[in-house]
Amino acid sequence: MKILLVYPHYPDTFWSFRHALKFIGRKASFPPLGLLTVAAMLPAAWKKRLVDLNVTQLTDADIQWADYVFISAMTIQRSSAEAVIGRCRALGVKTVAGGPLFIAFHDEFPEVDHLVLGEAEVTLPLFLDDLERGVPGHLYRDERRADLSATPVPLWALADLRKYAGMNIQYSRGCPFDCEFCDITGLFGRKPRTKHVSQLLQELESLYMRGWRGSIFFVDDNFIGDKQKLKTHILPAIRAWMERRGYPFYFYTEASIDLADDDVLMQMMVEAGFQEVFIGIETTHGEVLTEIGKVQNKNRDLLASVKRIQQAGLQVHGGFIVGFDSDPPSVFDSQIRFIQESGIATAMVGILTALRGTKLYNRLHQEGRLIGDANGNNMAVSLNFVPRMERSALIRGYRELLDHIYAPDNYYERVMTLLREYRPMPGGRFTVQRGYMAALWKSIFFLGVLGKERVQYWKLFFWSLIRRPRVFPLAITYAIYGFHFRKITERIGEQPL
Repeated sequence: MKILLVYPHYPDTFWSFRHALKFIGRKASFPPLGLLTVAAMLPAAWKKRLVDLNVTQLTDADIQWADYVFISAMTIQRSSAEAVIGRCRALGVKTVAGGPLFIAFHDEFPEVDHLVLGEAEVTLPLFLDDLERGVPGHLYRDERRADLSATPVPLWALADLRKYAGMNIQYSRGCPFDCEFCDITGLFGRKPRTKHVSQLLQELESLYMRGWRGSIFFVDDNFIGDKQKLKTHILPAIRAWMERRGYPFYFYTEASIDLADDDVLMQMMVEAGFQEVFIGIETTHGEVLTEIGKVQNKNRDLLASVKRIQQAGLQVHGGFIVGFDSDPPSVFDSQIRFIQESGIATAMVGILTALRGTKLYNRLHQEGRLIGDANGNNMAVSLNFVPRMERSALIRGYRELLDHIYAPDNYYERVMTLLREYRPMPGGRFTVQRGYMAALWKSIFFLGVLGKERVQYWKLFFWSLIRRPRVFPLAITYAIYGFHFRKITERIGEQPL
């Protein structure tokens, strides 16, 4: 059996970092972890190939080589996925599809030959059994949660790791919190499920043996969902492995704001090699936090929490949302003020989106306020529901917010605020990503000479070189990020209302 695994094109968005990747000569941020994991679940005797449309092209010859084409996609990849499915159908090659896009919209893909939905560890064996017997069905669904001890090491050999800026691995699924707008608990449940220590170390070792050095993203939606297991088993084991291997990686992940309450956990994460964490802050308004059920963010000084995490040695990236029912007219100014004061340089601000499978989607449906489905881009100005705030005021305020925080003066000021607060572990290692020197010279030319931010660039350049030389590479990295963010912000300003 010959299997072609195809990952559709990911549009140019905030998290694509496409404009920043050019500085380090990479094609995409990460390889398709889900497809590579599925590939490892297929019979070893089968021939397998990967085509990631974010790093290479898909030819008719690629499709015609295969007996089946496996496709996995996020909602934002829908148009590319549809094009791939159409080409396979025209060439007479059967398709097998799964992943968030097809879970949410499986009824809209009748042209897919086989839909394998839910967690692959549960549903894929059912499909493979039927395929072996020669009677594969059209739809496979199972609501059971997978035992992650059955999850194999991704088949990294299928991917050209040199084309990616970072690698990604998964330690856990599920989140103990249940925010109204989030689809994670619907997909993976509220009880965190984790891999064994031995599995995690095997995945790190497999990347190390394939020659990878640099960043690894733990894709868990809330890495600290089981804090006790992290502190007693996982982090000590990662730290010991990193010490044996000479700290070849640095890690970043996603976590809830209550990370700030656990000094021991933060210290252990830093000692294990974690340098960055994304946190969903969403809003500073208590009534909005009550509305959306984000209990972990309530009754706390969010600004102080962010600074505690930064001072513990973790750079904080933040998610923010406008468009909640309880948002006051002042929400845009309060978001700007918090983002600037916190030093969160990477501030992903989006307009609220109602995703299928969320409590928000169900509520808005009952209220008759849905006007379409989400396109997966949470920075699009095409709302899929009727907001309480007047629509034009919401979009205008959102665009002004983005223009403000990503204007060179404000962005570079925020980077300097972060670097003042950020405290890397004393005596610890500060890993520099591959391609850094080339990126440095490109940044000098494109940002320091040609860029409209050249004044701010040189101010940051010399300030960090003289005052904070240890984090000078980080300063250059954030300067390059800022270039990407401004490109995305400009594109949002051009979107039709």
